[in-house]
Amino acid sequence: MKIDVVAHIHAAPEHLNEVREVLTGFVAPTLAEEGCLRYDLFVDVTDSAKFTFLEEWTSQAALDKHGQSAHIAAGRARMAGKLAQPAWVQVLVRA
Repeated sequence: MKIDVVAHIHAAPEHLNEVREVLTGFVAPTLAEEGCLRYDLFVDVTDSAKFTFLEEWTSQAALDKHGQSAHIAAGRARMAGKLAQPAWVQVLVRA
């Protein structure tokens, strides 16, 4: 069963550039992961500190493996204390 993910990340204004760097750095290695069908990063047109990932995975197992990957762990560590609010992630399956 395919899994879709919508992930919202809101950078603290004073850390915008570093958060953007981390998030854009996630894209290439994630797209190379087994089971990743889509991993697109967007920025809100009215607030450049608000980012959204739209993701598609072949399975929950592939998504779980992604969440445990080294590049995601390193990025999370770099962003610690640099977000305006906790990330909001929604995991979906097609109805």
